[in-house]
Amino acid sequence: MHKSWIFKEKGDAGGWVEHSENDLPNEPVLIDVVHSAINYKDALSITRAAPISRKFPMVPGVDIVGVVKEDMSGTFKAGDRVVATGFGLGEVHWGGYTTAARLKPEWLVKLPHGISNRDAAAAGTAGLTAAMCIEALENYGLPLESGEIVVSGATGGVGSFALRLLDTAGYHAVAMTGRPEEKAYLLAQGAKDIVARSEFDQDVRPLAKERWAAGIDVAGGKILANILSTTRYGGSIAACGLAASMELPASVAPFILRGVNLLGVDSVLASREKREKAWKRIEAAIAIHPLDDMVYQHKFEDVTQLAEDLLASKSKGRIVLGWH
Repeated sequence: MHKSWIFKEKGDAGGWVEHSENDLPNEPVLIDVVHSAINYKDALSITRAAPISRKFPMVPGVDIVGVVKEDMSGTFKAGDRVVATGFGLGEVHWGGYTTAARLKPEWLVKLPHGISNRDAAAAGTAGLTAAMCIEALENYGLPLESGEIVVSGATGGVGSFALRLLDTAGYHAVAMTGRPEEKAYLLAQGAKDIVARSEFDQDVRPLAKERWAAGIDVAGGKILANILSTTRYGGSIAACGLAASMELPASVAPFILRGVNLLGVDSVLASREKREKAWKRIEAAIAIHPLDDMVYQHKFEDVTQLAEDLLASKSKGRIVLGWH
């Protein structure tokens, strides 16, 4: 028997259900799930604050870390440690809040030796997205001596990993936060300075004083618009989220007068090549700066309360779920 959190139908409150292996989706790779995590999207799904799941029955959880039990495709061998993120997991394909999962081989990446199962779950979608944001910025010619790089949503998963990865790569990261009481945590993640979110959640001027050489934004809305208007000539902003708003109340001024680049970053459908490159960056960063001070481990069974805490901004760092 296996155990999964299942939404049986649209509108169902969901809950833990015991079921047989035959109830799992018909996909080639069977893995024993050891860890998952709680992302913003997971919290919205578990609390029913937004209709994340679009097919039913559905198991939420966009991150899966596990050990291969069998692979009918021949891509992996039994005992391989693997991670899956994106590709509609928890939305249209059964996700990670379960003891076992059947997945397509192209959704999986074999974990580098230097990343533990726990740390892979801690990274998950958040770490992968942060790594891909930095890759996008570097592809536009971001030099180490470029200057200040602002990171919005800095106490969250993507923000915390962005700070960590920027710092270990030698960049000057500035954490934007609405939680000044978390200054010590943000500095520990690698931030060199802290800036108040309230300064950016204001009406937007087409152009303001230049400050940022680059940025990583998870917020959207006025925050992203104000980051764009304060970005230096030729700077780039990697946008990967909409935690504040899906709107972008900006003008074209930063683009046509300062040559600012707005780079969209999506990790959901990224190729295996891009994912493997991102995981190598994460592995290198963990070797320099272990994740112990940003990982908060809990039992899978605590997921409901943990999701509510995340949406209420009562949590920080990465919440990792495990069966043991």
